[in-house]
Amino acid sequence: MMPTAIHRQVEAAQRGELSGVIARMLSGWAVLGDPQITRGYCLLLPDPVVPDLNALSGDRRRQFLDDMAAIGDAVLVVTGAERINYEILGNVEPALHAHVIPRHATEEPHLRRQAVWLHDWKMAPPIDHEARALAKKIAARL
Repeated sequence: MMPTAIHRQVEAAQRGELSGVIARMLSGWAVLGDPQITRGYCLLLPDPVVPDLNALSGDRRRQFLDDMAAIGDAVLVVTGAERINYEILGNVEPALHAHVIPRHATEEPHLRRQAVWLHDWKMAPPIDHEARALAKKIAARL
């Protein structure tokens, strides 16, 4: 498999150089999404990196999905989100990673029903002091 952005992020997390790391999970790394398309947007990156969910089986697959849900539980409590969307796509970066996307009642009405991929990502804030403070709260819940 060709190295992807997921590979590079996992390698940076392993070296302690990925600024968005929230916590080391049993299956990989909980990290802040950059940009923060919704407040509290996170990803779960597997370690080791695998091509897709189907490359995992048994306990490893269950652990990845359990970790993804645990991140969602923590984000839901910490952000007060209305709900959490979970997405495992891999179309752009062909390596397993899960998006944990809080959806907030404060989102623009026309955006609330759309997938975040249709939002204006250039307008989303980068990881900042507020996002890092939120990450600490999420880590404490994990």
